[in-house]
Amino acid sequence: TLDPDDKVIKANVTKALYLADDSAKRVYDDLKENGYYAGVISGNISQTITIDSITVNIDEYPYHFKCFARQNIIRTTSILNRNLITEGTLRNVSRSDNSPHGFLIERWNTLENKDLGVENRK
Repeated sequence: TLDPDDKVIKANVTKALYLADDSAKRVYDDLKENGYYAGVISGNISQTITIDSITVNIDEYPYHFKCFARQNIIRTTSILNRNLITEGTLRNVSRSDNSPHGFLIERWNTLENKDLGVENRK
């Protein structure tokens, strides 16, 4: 979830970046540099992601994964629905408070982030 609050965004991103290599950090830096997070705050936009499914190939290490999800971008007057597909690899790391599952996401990449439709809010 992403909500229009600078402190919440920074806290959530900080937690998330512990789970991934520099591929995720580069995406975050690009979005920040292009004003995405400032737009979320100034436009009072919320974003939610609901995971449909995840596939993991455990036959080859590091493990390749693909994540299929729906993204909702909630604005004052509308909700934009998107199809989101990402992929990457999972590397075993020590479990910790910052990485409770014991995996590090590497080579994270967005394959698709396609608009599905817009719903008007009442």
